[in-house]
Amino acid sequence: MTSQVLIVDDEKDMTRLLKKNLELDMDCSATMAFSARMAVEILEKSEFDLMLCDIRMPGMDGFELLEYTREHYPDLTVLMLTAYSSIDVAVEAIKKGAYDFIPKPFEQDEIVFKVQKALERSNLLKENTRLKQEKNGFFGKLAGESPAMRKVFEQISMVAQSDVTVLITGESGTGKDLTAQSIHSLSDRKNRPFVPVNCPTIPEHILESELFGYKKGAFTNAQRDKKGLFQEADMGTLFLDEIGDIPPMIQTKLLRVLQEKQIKPLGDTKAVDIDVRIIASTNRDLDRKIKNEEFREDLFYRLNVLTIHLPPLRERPTDIPLLARHIVSAHCKKLNKGEKEISDRLMDALVKHTWPGNVRELENILIQGIVYAESGTITCSDVPIGDLDSGTGSRTAADFSSLNALPYREAKEEILRQFNHQYVGAMLAITNGNITRAAKKCGLERQALQQVIKRFDIDPEQYR
Repeated sequence: MTSQVLIVDDEKDMTRLLKKNLELDMDCSATMAFSARMAVEILEKSEFDLMLCDIRMPGMDGFELLEYTREHYPDLTVLMLTAYSSIDVAVEAIKKGAYDFIPKPFEQDEIVFKVQKALERSNLLKENTRLKQEKNGFFGKLAGESPAMRKVFEQISMVAQSDVTVLITGESGTGKDLTAQSIHSLSDRKNRPFVPVNCPTIPEHILESELFGYKKGAFTNAQRDKKGLFQEADMGTLFLDEIGDIPPMIQTKLLRVLQEKQIKPLGDTKAVDIDVRIIASTNRDLDRKIKNEEFREDLFYRLNVLTIHLPPLRERPTDIPLLARHIVSAHCKKLNKGEKEISDRLMDALVKHTWPGNVRELENILIQGIVYAESGTITCSDVPIGDLDSGTGSRTAADFSSLNALPYREAKEEILRQFNHQYVGAMLAITNGNITRAAKKCGLERQALQQVIKRFDIDPEQYR
């Protein structure tokens, strides 16, 4: 896999020469930054195996940049560049966390040798981190210790090394998007764009222009040229989420793209070459859709080159304690809540639950538990789901005793009010009161969520 190197030096000619030499003599791709501030911006957007950094630069100098990387990217290997007269300074840099230094003027053999050694260190650190994560049940943003998930992790590692199309199958909420991200982050395209497209949420008449782009004047209101998502993902990965729901016309155009590696923006007479890896996902039975003539068989075979199937949560209950603790820990930090734990009774109930919504449902339920638990322990009474109390329901008749005096319709409305305040409130808390993002998490259109908020008198401002 090609190593990614960031070279930081305010001497532009020197930086360009170093980039050229490294890319000629080694299997690496070098990115240039002509100031430490520029390097910080680049580091925020891309991942690197190694940074070569000059010590003396105007403004933010090499020592300050080294200190920044130690704090924000502790596993990034750093080589300092320094003049012969600054050897003592370079030694000081090593004491502060740099791996080594390279004196100026450069000897090409010495550069290659030291960069090779530094990259070996980077690869060793990454491998150790990966093995430690796998030992603890984590693989990137995915988690699981069951044999089924171990198989998924192995498949991700294998398909990431190739550039062929991947089809990810599985029920809603099983982590198909995280699987796609993991494949991209382990591939040679990891420093290029990862562009996700949630196909069912984009209307048919908009989806075509979003994917392929358009030329000015192609249709009413097309007042300028616009790049499509295929072009945005050029040299990177395009993730077509829930591809089983795309309309027939888009299926035909997508097939042509996969065959010809070209797109034609709306209103354009010329085709545009693209270099994009396609990862697709579906929760649909594509075989059935093919038989019903709802999905093109030839497109299916183009997509189904390598397949990864994600098992539903009910088939891997041994993963639930690991997932639940990780979710609670992560969201306690996001929601600025103190550390919380899950009661033994609740954990037992979580393991026994069938989880039709899979990991997404588990996450949503636990987020609400975090928000509404009054103590440091989340219990069955803190989560809004009926069968979590060993199959009998955490919401017992006693919980609704205050509703006994109400007519049926009023009692039903009150239960709905309580649920929506808990559920929508938790989604708004996660998104800091952002209704658009909360609607996406709920699986609703923004307008539909606004209607719920208005009907049940929920105040988004209190979550900002």
